[in-house]
Amino acid sequence: MRRALQFILTARAYRLGALLPKGSAKGELLRWLLGSSERSDDAPRGERLRRALESLGPVSIKFGQLLSTRRDLLPDDIADDLARLQDEVAPFASATAIDIIERELAKPVNEAFASFETEPLAAASVAQVHAVTLPDGEAAVVKVLRPEIGTKIAADIRLLKRIAALIDRLSDDFKRLRLPEVVADYELTISTELDLRREAANASLLKKNTAQRKLVFIPTIFWDYSTPRVMVSERISGVPIRDITALNNAKVDMKLLAERGVEIFFSQVFDDCFFHADMHPGNIFVDITTPQSPTYIAVDCAIVGQLSREDQYYVARNLLAILQRNYRLVAELHIESGWVPPSTRVQDFESTIRMLCEPIFDRPLNQISLGHMLVNLFRAASSFDMKIQPQLVLLQKTLLNIEGLGRQLYPELNLWETAKPFLEDWLKRQYSPRNVVRQLQRDAPAFIHHASQLPEVLPQFLAVQKRILNEPHRKEAHARDSHYWIGSGVATLVITLVANLQSHWYPIAGLCLVLLGLIRLRQ
Repeated sequence: MRRALQFILTARAYRLGALLPKGSAKGELLRWLLGSSERSDDAPRGERLRRALESLGPVSIKFGQLLSTRRDLLPDDIADDLARLQDEVAPFASATAIDIIERELAKPVNEAFASFETEPLAAASVAQVHAVTLPDGEAAVVKVLRPEIGTKIAADIRLLKRIAALIDRLSDDFKRLRLPEVVADYELTISTELDLRREAANASLLKKNTAQRKLVFIPTIFWDYSTPRVMVSERISGVPIRDITALNNAKVDMKLLAERGVEIFFSQVFDDCFFHADMHPGNIFVDITTPQSPTYIAVDCAIVGQLSREDQYYVARNLLAILQRNYRLVAELHIESGWVPPSTRVQDFESTIRMLCEPIFDRPLNQISLGHMLVNLFRAASSFDMKIQPQLVLLQKTLLNIEGLGRQLYPELNLWETAKPFLEDWLKRQYSPRNVVRQLQRDAPAFIHHASQLPEVLPQFLAVQKRILNEPHRKEAHARDSHYWIGSGVATLVITLVANLQSHWYPIAGLCLVLLGLIRLRQ
């Protein structure tokens, strides 16, 4: 109750009720309760919301950071202001950090490390970082979760859920804010940051994926020193990417640096299918050892994105269709992928996308934001009842970060020149004969495993089919299923030949499938 009262008083102090849409009498009561009477000397609404979240503490700051990524729901001015929320917050006592480390590692700090710096290097909303030296003399950092952070987050999430549900019920005008799903998205995201072993695993995989390209460096994780609340990793040395002056003084090739940032993003999303999804300036450094060939250093891998093969395909084709201004295809792809309901009228969706995107193309290419085009696309889709897709929200957020960062480094950056050839080449590579064979080889064992069970299930299946065959409305579906089984059998035989599978079960399974389809057709 005290926390709820604190939320209400803070909202009234910053007159956040004015941010809610006007609605029914109940809605107006809520607006009044949260402070709806704006003053002439008030700060802009986005700034008021940002300051309110900052005053409510680390958990609310983290919520504001995530809220800033939902540009499909928020006006641009509010999203831009919330994006200014920084991870720099007041650190907690070093003695508390030492106590947590000693409990987690089950040994005193002076035994675990050769040295430990009590002054934290950085403090964020969920954890803080101290510099240490390992017993073998290697420089490292130790990341420590804030005390009781899990309890505080759980309590605030419960309160946010109740507030969101209340606002959602009060009026249809409030439903378009989709606050319950925003809070659910926040809960999913924040939960991944409360076990540092998950972040360590993410960092290890990102390091493995990016090692060959050598465009970004991920610090090594020291697993012997890592637990759910403590993580130790290699200490990095680089220039913060926001320090443009230092990069220019070092004569860094800023155009190449900006283009490499875009290349890192697309290669992680489409080649690795696993991308760093928290690429704000506080997490990015630059190795300027070779200024004419600079590389990135990325830290804080707690939030990552991962696309399924289907999502990769639809995202790539959607981005290409936008670049080609083929709005009809964009609408069809959204329906085909299931992102919007199948009942959506293609013509209406196409018209909405054209209305939002077409004016942007009047600008010079180097001023067009692909990230904001994606935001407009999601905005259009949300009006057609597109359900929240967390992986796409992370993709949109990361693209906006990378694009903004790239243009800060090199204002003439033309993201389109990098994106279009990459996407076209990726689609060609994905569906080249060699890659199709590789996918068949990868999926063949699972397919054959199920096909090899046909001798057991085939008699039962045929008996069931005979019973339902006399139903008139089943005829069309029956013929379609028959062709499906025949096709599956032929595919099994092709896989056996192409992938050179040796087991005698594989051709037998393929022949059984073909036989099943023929039997059903004759019936």
